[in-house]
Amino acid sequence: MPMLTRWDPFAELSRLQNDMNRAWTNRERFEPAVDIREEDEAIVIEAEVPGLKADNLKVHVDDNVLTLEGERRFEKEEKKERYHRIERSYGKFVRSFSLPKNVDGEHIDAKLDDGLLTVRLPKRAAPEKRRIQIEPGA
Repeated sequence: MPMLTRWDPFAELSRLQNDMNRAWTNRERFEPAVDIREEDEAIVIEAEVPGLKADNLKVHVDDNVLTLEGERRFEKEEKKERYHRIERSYGKFVRSFSLPKNVDGEHIDAKLDDGLLTVRLPKRAAPEKRRIQIEPGA
């Protein structure tokens, strides 16, 4: 069954910029794939970071922006390896996400399990509607 895809006028520009950036570097930059989903109580961000350990990653919040930082290093062994092809990407990465106003930035937690970094952003309770009493004027 054919699928309709929403046209993004900037997608081609973004693709062109990525191609140009790749042309000026000698290897591809590592940028983890990210999924963002909303649950009743939280927003959950999952980033694929295979091969990284918790001490190679940083997660921080500043001014309602969540930032994931890390580095995937190319570890050379002392043996005289002769690679014919290297397809895995290495290097530093930074991914930033604007948080909705209903996220409780004080209670964010992150865990790394089998190459999947899961950041859980709990939602604040919605303020309850209340009636304001109007006092009669003089």
